[in-house]
Amino acid sequence: MDQVLGTTPAPHLPVLYHEVLKTLNPVHSRHYVDGTLGAGGHARGLLEYSAPDGQLLGMDLDPAALKLASANLTQFSERCHLVQASYTEMQREVRLLGWKSVNGILLDLGISSMQVDNPARGFSFRSDAPLDMRFNPEVGVTAADLVNQSTEEELLQILWEYGEEQQARRIVRSILIARPLHTTGQLASLIEDAVGKSRRGIHPATRTFQALRIVVNNELENIKVVLPDAIQLLSPGGRLAVITFHSLEDRIVKHYFQRESKDCLCPPGVPVCQCGHQASLKIIKPAFIQAGELEIKSNPRSRSARLRVAEKLVLA
Repeated sequence: MDQVLGTTPAPHLPVLYHEVLKTLNPVHSRHYVDGTLGAGGHARGLLEYSAPDGQLLGMDLDPAALKLASANLTQFSERCHLVQASYTEMQREVRLLGWKSVNGILLDLGISSMQVDNPARGFSFRSDAPLDMRFNPEVGVTAADLVNQSTEEELLQILWEYGEEQQARRIVRSILIARPLHTTGQLASLIEDAVGKSRRGIHPATRTFQALRIVVNNELENIKVVLPDAIQLLSPGGRLAVITFHSLEDRIVKHYFQRESKDCLCPPGVPVCQCGHQASLKIIKPAFIQAGELEIKSNPRSRSARLRVAEKLVLA
């Protein structure tokens, strides 16, 4: 039975805070992983409800996020293990702690509010800043590298595949003429000039910025890597909770959960199963969980959040 959640959480709640805790149901003496730590809001809840001896591994690529989370989770320092690493390195970090398995894993995918709200990080077109967009600002290619060094075909593929941008060809042509581009303001103005203002109130650069950010941080490929790794780490009955914010992320999670909840993956019409696939997951709810009206009102960014949860089965 799910434990009753408290009514006085931290002043700033991360997206779907209560829903995450209800579905992961943290209890004492268990091990948990927050693969996308951020400011530590979800981690705090997991640590509070797994008191007095539950332990948590918190991971994040962003050193600024780790510094903030460390300050926010000081009271749990003996039970909280924070590392600067990608969630794709989850198995290694769990082994380093000496844990054989974990009982719950959270992945809150995409960009965090504090990254968007920091103009210097280059994630937002609302202010002029270096065109960066790296989750870890210390390594890797930047959005400026992609914009200025990619070929026309490469840029088209980025905008079509990762931004689902219908005006990709017009935007790319403008980029090729104007580059080099070095700031978010330059790119956003160029896109607005190329395609005009949106009638729906959405900035015309939104999909391009999303596409560049996804490629800079290899986000979709990383999701494909971490899902099987996470399931392998879970003990039987353990749960994986994944929050997504756009259809590209959600589609990967949905299809993986659906695939791994089936015993046979043979094409329709095959009379006898030949694949030998055995279901490893049980989907907790047939549909995703969304934020309620009160949360959306207090945090409009939660409107697009989707939570999917699966439980590891005991294999025969």
